[in-house]
Amino acid sequence: MYKNVDHLRRYFVEELLQERFTTDKTGEKTIEIIGASFIADEPAIFGTPNEDYIERELNWYKSQSTNINDIYGSEREPPKAWKYAANKHGEINSNYGYLVFGSKFGCQYNNALFELVTSPDSRRASMVYQRPTIWQEYNDQQKNDFICTNAVTYYIRDGVMECVVQMRSNDVVYGYRNDYAWQKYLLEQMVKDYNMHSRSTDKVEVGRIVWQVQNLHVYEKHFDLVKL
Repeated sequence: MYKNVDHLRRYFVEELLQERFTTDKTGEKTIEIIGASFIADEPAIFGTPNEDYIERELNWYKSQSTNINDIYGSEREPPKAWKYAANKHGEINSNYGYLVFGSKFGCQYNNALFELVTSPDSRRASMVYQRPTIWQEYNDQQKNDFICTNAVTYYIRDGVMECVVQMRSNDVVYGYRNDYAWQKYLLEQMVKDYNMHSRSTDKVEVGRIVWQVQNLHVYEKHFDLVKL
């Protein structure tokens, strides 16, 4: 396990210096870790978060829209990464707010919150983002959107709520920054809602985010950002 973001950062820098690369399906070099696990204690591993975009994406997630044209509306085009994932109508699978708040997937946020309120020491306050039918849905109508987050589980221990984020795949630069912002927002919201609804007079505080990724990677186009 990598201790934290800085520890992880040093690994990537060393891999780049040693030119230990893999090649992805497009032929682009990558630096990757299979089975990464670390404390997500910084909002970026490399580079600087785009706060304007993060706010837009958070609002889009909260709206539960599955159309990428709603990220900026008429102001500008959606980001290229989302356009690559969407079908010709702009539809995608990975609006995370839709997946955890929406009734189609069982109102998972409410279920996890209720679980914690009724059983604070529970180990099943989970929200599942991935689904078996993704194999039929990821490329439906020319989409290319195989959901990256598998599941997130929340725990209350010693007056602190923390969560474990489990991901199928995570790009170190854009992916981690934006996903971290969403998970931080959701953890803080869960704490707020728990404190509002809990029958206990003891309030819980926001704790750690443990980040577990099956494949964590940096693309060659971002190698210039890989530095301490």
